[in-house]
Amino acid sequence: MWKEEDHKLKARFLFKDFAEAFAFMTEVAMLAERLNHHPDWRNVWNVVDIHLTTHDAGNKVTTKDYELAKGIDLIFEQYNKQNTL
Repeated sequence: MWKEEDHKLKARFLFKDFAEAFAFMTEVAMLAERLNHHPDWRNVWNVVDIHLTTHDAGNKVTTKDYELAKGIDLIFEQYNKQNTL
């Protein structure tokens, strides 16, 4: 689901509606805060786009990004969604 391009890890997540997308974002926000590593993201209705890069490493993908991506995937699995765009 994640792809690395332009020095970022990128993924798109699809939900049944805005409320579910927002709930997912809230859980991701709490994880990001615990890891002290925050995503660049965008939400439009039921779609959440996330880009991860490590700013203090010169905007490159690092293990911090892969760690956060793995946690995001675990959160996403809770929503029983199989489709990503």
